[in-house]
Amino acid sequence: MIAGTTVCSDRVLKLKPPATVAVSNKARQLKAQGVDVIDLGGGDPDFPTPAHIVDAAVEALRSGNTHYVASRGIPELLDAIAAKFERENGVKYDPKTEILVTPSGKHALFSIMMALCNEGDEVLVLDPAWVTYEAVVEIAEGVAKHVPLTADDNYRVTEAKLRPHLTERTKAIIVNSPSNPTGRVLDREEVEAIANIVRERDLIVISDEMYEHIIYDGRQNLSFAALPDLRDRTITVNGFSKAFAMTGWRLGYLGARAELLSQILKIHEQSVTCAASFAQVAGVAALNGPHEVVAKMTEVYCQRRDLVVKGYSSLPGVHCPDVEGAFYALPDVSGTGMDGTEFADFALTQARVALTPGIAFGESSRNSVRLSFATATELLEESIRRLDTALRAR
Repeated sequence: MIAGTTVCSDRVLKLKPPATVAVSNKARQLKAQGVDVIDLGGGDPDFPTPAHIVDAAVEALRSGNTHYVASRGIPELLDAIAAKFERENGVKYDPKTEILVTPSGKHALFSIMMALCNEGDEVLVLDPAWVTYEAVVEIAEGVAKHVPLTADDNYRVTEAKLRPHLTERTKAIIVNSPSNPTGRVLDREEVEAIANIVRERDLIVISDEMYEHIIYDGRQNLSFAALPDLRDRTITVNGFSKAFAMTGWRLGYLGARAELLSQILKIHEQSVTCAASFAQVAGVAALNGPHEVVAKMTEVYCQRRDLVVKGYSSLPGVHCPDVEGAFYALPDVSGTGMDGTEFADFALTQARVALTPGIAFGESSRNSVRLSFATATELLEESIRRLDTALRAR
């Protein structure tokens, strides 16, 4: 037996564990030891999965729906997703050839990158960005090229910011709106700026729209696939985890032109075969059932957003930019004399509040920390009290 890590591939040895998972794991360990920790590191809604969705899955299990299904997804869910795309996003996808059901949005991204990237192909990532984007590009032996965005102009995307990072190896761009971690929602001017470069350079857009329903103040999600001549250049990724509080169900999906999806399907079939059958039945219930519960959850998130932005901005040396969508905030902590990593360590050791260092999402957020407000309001209030006390006692 070969000792240590020498048996492992260079690919996996250079891969970093996701910082968001590490923070939540650390918080769980401390809680197991009896330490009273408030975990704001993850992105797991504190609401239960709506009852009608659970009931559909239970009935599927009891009726013996526990076996392999078609690798693309069950017909009922494919049809429901196609109807959703047309109804909510203005995009027509053929449910038989242009939609794929996956065991999570994360696995959809993995399959996409494995299908797209040759060694050395470059994928633009808007920095700050969710930790998994760079990882899945690197697993596929591509190169993640970070496009720095800044809090000074609210992380706006412009052609001028994108162009310096384009090369002859640029193949795709990953876009996430509403954004994890910044909470930004791209406006039409920004979407068109990205679209112009995509058309000009014949790129692929991977549009991660996982948080499209969690959006505030009357803003709207703009789907790249709905833009003129961008449908066939876009792979749209979505899922059930965030909007329907179904993180543990591991159910996502993607839409893409048939020729591209057929290649992504090869990776999907050779890695997971299909998403869980009973989870797919639950997905049908989610898309075809009442959506009032989603609106109610978003209303609560909006109230928490207001609490967090105001409360964290009141902390000594901390400024919390406004949040337009999703359920994360990215406060700048540079006024405390600490960078994001130092502040996160301080918060955990001195205030027993678990936050994610901003550097996990890219160099642009080095001086920030990310927090999730998909947790109980009273815990958010307590986190502000604890941090205020700890900062004033320094």
